[in-house]
Amino acid sequence: MADPAQLAAQLERNAVDALPAGALEAKLKAAAEAGRPLRVKLGIDPTAPDIHLGHTVVLTKLREFQDAGHTVVLILGDYTARVGDPSGRSKTRPELSAEEIDANAETFQEQAFKVLDADRVEVRRNSEWLDMSMMDLFKLMRIPTVAQLLEREDFSKRYSEGTPIALLELLYPVLQAYDSVAIKADVELGGTDQKFNLLLGREFQNAHGMGQQAVLTMPILPGTDGVRRMGKSLGNHIGVTEPPEEIFGKVMSIPDDVMPQYYDLLLGAEPDSAQPPVQQKRALARAIVARFHSEADAEAAEAHFDRLFKSHDTPEDLEDFDFSANGEDVHVPGLLADAFGMSRSESRRLIEQGGVSLDGEALNTLDLPASELDGKVLKVGKRRFKRLRAS
Repeated sequence: MADPAQLAAQLERNAVDALPAGALEAKLKAAAEAGRPLRVKLGIDPTAPDIHLGHTVVLTKLREFQDAGHTVVLILGDYTARVGDPSGRSKTRPELSAEEIDANAETFQEQAFKVLDADRVEVRRNSEWLDMSMMDLFKLMRIPTVAQLLEREDFSKRYSEGTPIALLELLYPVLQAYDSVAIKADVELGGTDQKFNLLLGREFQNAHGMGQQAVLTMPILPGTDGVRRMGKSLGNHIGVTEPPEEIFGKVMSIPDDVMPQYYDLLLGAEPDSAQPPVQQKRALARAIVARFHSEADAEAAEAHFDRLFKSHDTPEDLEDFDFSANGEDVHVPGLLADAFGMSRSESRRLIEQGGVSLDGEALNTLDLPASELDGKVLKVGKRRFKRLRAS
């Protein structure tokens, strides 16, 4: 069995916070002596269906706990998602329907298993315990104070600026903290923006006469712009289920100065300092594609990238897209939405920005006859192509 001190040092590698100091080592030692695994918690609200590389930072740390023989408890926050996590937000999150949350939860779980061992995960939904009576909720609300909740950086900033804070948002940390009580967490993981909530979980466990969880916070991965945190709403994300050539191309677009973070947080490695930055980035892109697809896909994605950016050729394996030609003009934003799986508003924005071309010529109109589209190559951005076929 691994020495608790050595294992704690390994598990705390690249964490921003390991709180309280020495708590994880003590938990590991006690678990070893008792002959039981630790219960390691991660709660994620399924507010979107897809996982991006930013999510995999904390999921990879969870996998390390799995590989060390501990029990991972993945909480899909189907109840807290109705409240909306205010972390890092300057305004209240939009409300999602129960149907949207359930659909997102299913997809999110499936994609999380690209990182986690599905056979060694306890998946829970916090509606199991948060769908409670008002009397039980009143008991929870007696634990924290309003002043304590307003100490959170995002709440404090919004309060000082006079930006509205919904009472429901103040409830969010309370509900997340109670999750730790409900599943008897020994350790909780989260991003640095979750530090307040994770520590509040310790306070709630103490109030319920339980041992207090150790806390690990992980760094926030910057998006492809190299500045802001990775997020789908910011358009700077790299999804784990995106096509290999899309992942490869997006990784190649990141600024050189964030490459070390990508290597460390996604691969647990360092760039080869003997190689120039462009080769370091190619190796990074190949490794990430191989991780979420395969080595063969990584080789093909690199070849695809070279055809586009070295030879400026249209891909050899161009996929056809059939669209309905009913004698009327075709609305191009709708065509893009159907062909490439994007929203109509995003499609319209790309057209307005000159990011869509037809047989190499920029599209600047929203409606075209089907005859002018049939057989031509539609290109979106730098890497996505479809050959249009009228049907």
